[in-house]
Amino acid sequence: MKINQKRFQEHMETLAEIGRIGETGVCRLAHSKEDREAVDVVRIWMEEAGLTTHIDGFGNLVGRIEGQAKDLPILLLGSHIDSQPYGGRFDGTAGALGAIEVVHTMKDEGVTPNRTIEVICFADEEGSRFNKGVFGVRGIIGQLEDGELKRKDKNGITRLEALREFGVEPDLSQSPVYKQGDIEAFLELHIEQGPVLESKNKPVGIVSAISGPIWLTVTLEGFAGHAGSVPMNLRQDAFLGASIITKEFNELVRKEGTPNTVGTIGSVQTFPNSRNIIPEKVEFTIDLRDIDLDARTRLERKLYEIIEKTSKELHLEYSISEDTRSDPRYCADWIKDIMKEQDEKLGYQSPTLMSGPFHDALFMSYISDYGMIFVRCEKGISHNPLEFAEMEDMQKGVELLYHTAVKIAQS
Repeated sequence: MKINQKRFQEHMETLAEIGRIGETGVCRLAHSKEDREAVDVVRIWMEEAGLTTHIDGFGNLVGRIEGQAKDLPILLLGSHIDSQPYGGRFDGTAGALGAIEVVHTMKDEGVTPNRTIEVICFADEEGSRFNKGVFGVRGIIGQLEDGELKRKDKNGITRLEALREFGVEPDLSQSPVYKQGDIEAFLELHIEQGPVLESKNKPVGIVSAISGPIWLTVTLEGFAGHAGSVPMNLRQDAFLGASIITKEFNELVRKEGTPNTVGTIGSVQTFPNSRNIIPEKVEFTIDLRDIDLDARTRLERKLYEIIEKTSKELHLEYSISEDTRSDPRYCADWIKDIMKEQDEKLGYQSPTLMSGPFHDALFMSYISDYGMIFVRCEKGISHNPLEFAEMEDMQKGVELLYHTAVKIAQS
């Protein structure tokens, strides 16, 4: 292998100590002091690899090495280093540090790229803090929405305040940074976050497409009353409504979804959240995604029917806000062809598979061709401190990323 295995492993292990929880977990929420500490450390590694660095007005850490042909569209590599509040060591980090290792290896091997290369650690991919993620990548492609900086975390801190505490004066007027034609290709390596590679006993996979996610926030409002005195048939219990919707949504996805459909209710807030008061208000999130857009649309329509029917039966008011919506996005055939060619030379025999989770690459696909490499993770566990990938598997993934990047950079 060409990559420096020891250096890559040391970088992975060092970053895992920033925001560490328990023995193996990580909590580096977007724009937090832990996130800033991580950015400062990774910035040093970028500069050691020969990259010129800056932090932009969205909180993205960007490194750049000039190519010989400055008029060519650039090659972009990267991922993210923020985490879930109860996250693991490999999600995002493997791809961000893998991208830096690619450039560092090119430097070690004396490879001068023909086209300019940029490496980005995207800000707030996860979305767990402000309930709307992929902030940094949406910033650079011009997909930010009204009110982005006013979104609040659970402590009432706005994104604007968090970014300023992080050390950035947000300037949304910079969006978009790139336009169609500026970027030749975007490449991202990531742990699979699923069990397919493990089931096939393969360390690495080549991604074909990313499922399109819909993120909704549903609010149900009933009426608070004494838990001991209001008869069951006279209640307007918002939590009961949320429970019924959860159950019926789960059954809908299981029975009528495709093999690739997944649906999740992941965050629930109840008010007044007291043992002996009937819940008056419940807010919960819905995550629905599929690689088949028609199937997802059909299930979304039936989900709205479930919410309306349940609310009517229980005499509840409801509202639905849309936080994220993206169509499935397919990897560029020409990039997959290069990956398969390099994969064959490396002798991996990597399978092709789809991605259920979305990534920064999904949004980059709106302005650039993209390709992704997956690395096997144990039992498909992710967004959990038990998330684990063998270093040997990650090294193979970064090696494939390296050879793919060199091929594109020199074309």
